[in-house]
Amino acid sequence: MAEIKAADVAKLRKLTGAGMMDCKKALEENDGDFEAAKDWLRTKGLAGATKRAGRAAEQGTVDVIAAGNVGALVELVCETDFVAKSAEFVELVHDLTQMVFDQPNSGIELNPFRDSTVGETITQLGAKLGENVALGRIARFESADGVVDGYKHMQNNRGTIGVLVDLAGVKADDPKARELAHDLALHIASAAPRYLTRDDVPADVVASERAVYEELTKNEGKPEQAWPKIIEGRLNGFYKENVLLEQGFVKEPKTTIKSLVDGFGGGATVRQFIRVKIAED
Repeated sequence: MAEIKAADVAKLRKLTGAGMMDCKKALEENDGDFEAAKDWLRTKGLAGATKRAGRAAEQGTVDVIAAGNVGALVELVCETDFVAKSAEFVELVHDLTQMVFDQPNSGIELNPFRDSTVGETITQLGAKLGENVALGRIARFESADGVVDGYKHMQNNRGTIGVLVDLAGVKADDPKARELAHDLALHIASAAPRYLTRDDVPADVVASERAVYEELTKNEGKPEQAWPKIIEGRLNGFYKENVLLEQGFVKEPKTTIKSLVDGFGGGATVRQFIRVKIAED
């Protein structure tokens, strides 16, 4: 049997509007074949209308709720920005985000919601609007020893970028800690870091970047003895661009995020973050 990856399940869910577990089952039953899995869902009555099944959900709305030491983020995807910014769509995303904030549960599609379930409510909205509507990314942070803050960037009356950040080692009722956490959330929305620390960058990504810089350096005709230093310098540039703690703070570019957090004192540290931008992996 083919290995069924979470990314494959998410892709099938976007294509069909079916529930997460149903998509996983469909892929398992059809050895990872997407077309066969789509047909399997249709025969079970689990997919959206046939006309919507092949259309990509590349628009949507993201909402963020953060208070005290808890934060929640939910992305709902659809096909057009017209639907994404509609009052009904935005309200649904907000209600789902509130549910995730109130009820820690990673698999929410079967949760009771509006006299039905989350999954059925989303399917019904898709049928009503005539678009492929599906859950996107979901996150919930709860800090036992810190502050969780968030930020939502609005565009055309809907959230297009959502951020949550968990700042550990501070008191949840400390206004200065809350201010720092919010500054971090704003920075993450703007600077779009991909990783928290250098150690979080996957080995294959580092290897790929290094290979590119090696080829680039060779093609530039630099002396061979200088190659290692040049390549390492370029790799360090990659880290500074993509690793949160090594980025320059957007408000003070000469100050790294690590220096900013360390300067707060008291053992403050960024434990985790998430940034979601609509139509972007």
